[in-house]
Amino acid sequence: MTPAIVLAAGASSRMGAPKALLRVGDRTFVRCVLDSLRSAGVADAVVVVRPDADAVIREVAAAGFGRAVVNVHHAQGQLSSLVTGLDTIDSPRVIAALVTLVDVPLVAPATIAALLARAADSSAPIVRAAYGGRHGHPVVFRRELFDVLRRADPATGAKPVLRAHAIEDVDTGDPGVVEDVDTPDDYRRVIGN
Repeated sequence: MTPAIVLAAGASSRMGAPKALLRVGDRTFVRCVLDSLRSAGVADAVVVVRPDADAVIREVAAAGFGRAVVNVHHAQGQLSSLVTGLDTIDSPRVIAALVTLVDVPLVAPATIAALLARAADSSAPIVRAAYGGRHGHPVVFRRELFDVLRRADPATGAKPVLRAHAIEDVDTGDPGVVEDVDTPDDYRRVIGN
């Protein structure tokens, strides 16, 4: 089983509002991500949030798929959220974790399904979505890297782990994998509002 971890515990300081609650049409970013994961056949998902994210927790519950988990160490950076997610989903049945960001809301379900299928056949411990020569999200980490990620330095995050291990980039043909919404300008450019 390969559950999903959705990282949503950032401060959204550049955006000025919680990115998980931004809208794409009639759905929030977090709902878009969870809907895509469910449609892709992902069996379980956790959304890692900040302690004060009551509205995001309610939105996750309303999605009818996935569950919110609070990262009490969110101030230590994104790696602490990844570790919180790993600790939540880890069980003997888990062979890998699919990690994505709440601010990458436009990834198609077919892209997620194709990435998971490729990860199941790949010899690389990391399989990452790409588009047009740029890598993005989701990223699939095999179980063998869970403890490596847990031991990584929070100050440098997961990047040294990525640099130290083989990565297979999968050209998905999906521009959504590289459309990261961090600022109001990004939101207008990507979502068109």
